[in-house]
Amino acid sequence: METLIRPATLADAERIFALVHLNRDQLVPRSIGDIVQNIDRFFVAEAEGEMIGCVSYVIHPELGDWTKAMVEIQSLAVKSAFRRQGAGCRLVEEVARKVSAFRPCELVVLTFAPEFFRSLGFREIPKTEVMHKLYTGCVNCTKHTDPFTCPEIAMKR
Repeated sequence: METLIRPATLADAERIFALVHLNRDQLVPRSIGDIVQNIDRFFVAEAEGEMIGCVSYVIHPELGDWTKAMVEIQSLAVKSAFRRQGAGCRLVEEVARKVSAFRPCELVVLTFAPEFFRSLGFREIPKTEVMHKLYTGCVNCTKHTDPFTCPEIAMKR
């Protein structure tokens, strides 16, 4: 079965929302409004016309030195029946290809699946290396009260 990776469109927003919600134990929830507002930063994976995966990214600026901005991979999800078939890897690599044009300092992720990201060349880092992410994203998390006790693993490539 051939998998197509493509930029998301507004017509994909509800299916992205459903896929992120389906994986809510592993992902930070996103509202439909947030998905629509950031649709230009989403990619989807399709197989036989069915959306089987999604991913997005966000750029975190480094105050005082904009050339050291980092890009965070977010909302990576693949339907369980389609896992271990390469869609997740291809989604991550599509983000990496897209953002390489921006020349970010680093590609980072906070994840419950460190083995998957290790297989893509990411390595674990202390959360103190992603403080901007913690202050802009984790501070609003509805799952954990403290980003430093959250079990997500910070990684970079």
